[in-house]
This record gives sequence, structure tokens and C-alpha cells, in this order.
Amino acid sequence: MRTRFAPSPTGYLHVGGLRTALYAYLLARQTKDNFILRIEDTDQGRSVDGAVEQIVHGLAWAGIAPDEGVVLENGEVAQTGDKGPYIQSERLELYKKYADQLLHDGFAYTCFCSPARLDEMRKQQQADHRAPMYDRHCLSLDPEDIADRIAAGDKYVIRMKVPHDELIEFTDVVRGEMSFRGDTIDDQVLLKSDGFPTYHLAHVVDDHLMGVDMITRSEEWLPSTPKHLLLFQAFGWPAPTYAHFPLILNKDRTKLSKRRNSVSVNGYREKGYLPEALINFLALLGWNPGTTQELFTLEELIEQFSMERVQKAGAIFDTEKLDWLQGQWMRKFSLSEFASRIRELVGEQYPAALADTEFEKKAALIQERITFFHEAPDMMSFFYTEPAVRMDVIANPKQKVTADILPDVVNILIETLGSIHEPDWNLESISSSLIAAIDASGLKKGQVLWPLRAILTGREYSPGAFEVAEVLGKETTLKRLKGVFA
Repeated sequence: MRTRFAPSPTGYLHVGGLRTALYAYLLARQTKDNFILRIEDTDQGRSVDGAVEQIVHGLAWAGIAPDEGVVLENGEVAQTGDKGPYIQSERLELYKKYADQLLHDGFAYTCFCSPARLDEMRKQQQADHRAPMYDRHCLSLDPEDIADRIAAGDKYVIRMKVPHDELIEFTDVVRGEMSFRGDTIDDQVLLKSDGFPTYHLAHVVDDHLMGVDMITRSEEWLPSTPKHLLLFQAFGWPAPTYAHFPLILNKDRTKLSKRRNSVSVNGYREKGYLPEALINFLALLGWNPGTTQELFTLEELIEQFSMERVQKAGAIFDTEKLDWLQGQWMRKFSLSEFASRIRELVGEQYPAALADTEFEKKAALIQERITFFHEAPDMMSFFYTEPAVRMDVIANPKQKVTADILPDVVNILIETLGSIHEPDWNLESISSSLIAAIDASGLKKGQVLWPLRAILTGREYSPGAFEVAEVLGKETTLKRLKGVFA
């Protein structure tokens, strides 16, 4: 099944666009066929410099680079495949040819209506509480008059001639059986006065010539589908299958917009999200695997994804779920890979980390807690610099750690940990010695272990007290404990 992703280069790659691309990619991979990237830049006024590069690099970063069309070759944007060009502005003569064919065969007509007339027409329709549609003012113009006006340089567009007496029926892969009455469908502009096609003509021509089997896109395009099917019919071409995915929504069920949220794929990349986490998250926005599994590799998605389980209802963009998935993917790294990914970041602030032979052991203590790589320097700071210890952090009413018992607690810690011989300084001896001392003192575990952890790290939240003490070593541990009341 050949599929395509066909964005307009009007800005950054939207997360909704990445989800559409992902689903198309999965379908192509399942059938071992090509995933195509086509750039639909016929609306030149809205095209943004650099947008194509950002789209191509965004797909590559996400791990779903196209096989055909606009691709990255040696870091540069290029085109590959035998059905190009894959950028619509390079195919204008082709669209003109097919628009002329529709005119010749009676499926389209020439329209000379000015923007002012069209605006006035729409205002009157709104005043009359009618749906805004072209009134077919130019449908029956005399052919000679048309030729004269074109020769005189009058501006015109080519509109499709919708058969008002037809019922257009089709099966949408996601939505099921759909039907639209012809008299409710507008005579859409197919070729604009500047020679550029609209989306409606261009994508029909391109998807046929490029052999696309399934057109995957947002449900916003569902009302336009009858126009597209009529065009396939007018050309005598078999229509591909259409699948319209649910919208991605905010928590209040409003549409995820560019103004309300950070929805740029590049933005999430810059924030430190892993491509695996974002792809995993987007796959579940509109698709239900039918199991309790929540973590999916790209290979697992290729194996398990099915259009039958794509839902109709809008999907809520829940950043808390995204952050949870991000954390889960951070834990999937092997310790050695995780440590290598953060060592340079930590080393930028704490150069000693670069040559630290115990760095992996220290990294292991934060891997279960970290969400983003860039958090590592702060989370590991207490290993490489003396933490600033605040009494309001050491004392914790919830743990029943009060200022009056702190001197006794610190003395217990110093005496107990100081009695452990250096060769025996390990997690087992530290934990067993401290638990025995706590039991003998009549104090609760939290009353002793909370201050130990807070003194050693200077943080309210950090890895466990035993683990931190082991990695810091006996000398540093005792030094920090003795320095609290010094």
C-alpha cells in the first residue's frame, strides 16, 4: 500500500501532521511499500522559507523518513523517485493540462467573477441565511464570449461543475458509509487565475499519477471528499481509499490550535522529548491497541497498528501522559547508554564528571527519576559540589523531623556510619547498620533517613539515602554530616 504525507510548507511541522505522517508510514511499512513525502506549495502566499527543510528534518528525527519524494540525502533536501517532481509548484503545466481536459469534457467551466462580486454574493447569501456557495453566474457563458475575454486578458478561474442531481456515496476507512447530496457541494475553484491549482485538483492528479492507494488526512477534509471523488470519476480514474483521522483536542475539547499550545514538532524536540516518546504518544492519539500495552517501539507499532482500531472521536492531547511516556522511555536506555548521553551535559557544568570513573554508578541513581536529559546536571550536582543545606529542608514535619531532635539524629548518623570500616562501605553494610541503629534509638526510619538524604544532597527530593551515601563514599558522607552544625 503506497501512502503519502503531503503537507503545505506554511510553517513548522505540527504534531497533528506528524501523527498523520506516522499512520501513513505504518500502513506502508506493514505492506512493505513506499511512504511518500509530497510538498503541496500551491498557495505561494502562505509558503514560509525553511518550512520544507523543517518538515523533512522533523520526519527524519522522528524515525519515519520517507522512502520516496522529498527526502534527506547527506543532510540536504533532495527528491527521489520516478513519479516526480514531488513539489507541486514544479508541476504547474501538468495541472493546467488536466484542468483543460475537464473543460473540454464538460466537467468544469470558466469563471470571470471578480473578488468584489463574489464577496457581495456571499454577504447576500448570509443575509438570506443560505449556505455560501458559488451561484453559477458563469456556468452558461457563450464559448465565443469566453474566448474573447481570455484574449483580452480578463482574469478567470476554472471551476468544477458539480452534478447537483447526484448522490455521492463512499466508504471512509474510519468513518464508515458516507453520503453527500450533489446540490450541497460547491463548484470548487480548480485552477486559480495565477495558474496555480487549488488543493482539490492538485492532490487528485498527484495521488493518481503517484499511485497512492490510501489518502490519510484529518477529518476536517471529510466534507471535501465528494468533490475529490467526482474529479476521479470525471477523469475516469479509480479512486483511492480515504481515511479521515479524528482531530487532536485540548483538554477542554477545543481544537488543538497553533495559538493556544506549543504544537511544533521542533518545539518538543528542543524541550528534550525523545522521538520514541513523541511517536509513542501520537500513535495512541486516535488509535487504541485493544490491550493494556502503552509502550510501543516503532517496530511494535508497525506490527500492531490497524485502521480498524482508529477511533472516530477526537483525541485529547494530554501532556501529562506525554511526560509519563518520556520518563518510561528514559528508563528503557541501558545504563551505559544513558550515562553516555548525559555525561557531556553534566561535564559542561561539572568538568570532574568527564573523567569520573564512577559516573555510571552515579547516573544509575537518577535514571529512575529523570524525565529529560537536560535535568541531569542539576540532579547530579550534589555528587560534584558541596550542597547548600537548609534547615527547612532537613526538618520535615511529615516525617516528624523537628529541629530539637536534629542534633541527636546527626550524632547517631555520624557514630553509626563512622563505625563502618572503609573496605566494608557498601549498600548492604550501610543499610543494615543504620536500620539497627534506628531500632535501638526508638526513632522512626523517616526521622533518621530523611535528614541523612537531605544533608547529603541538599534536596527535598533525590535518590535514596543509602544509595547516595554508598556512592559519595565514607569520607564525603561524614564530612557533610559533621558540617551541618559546624
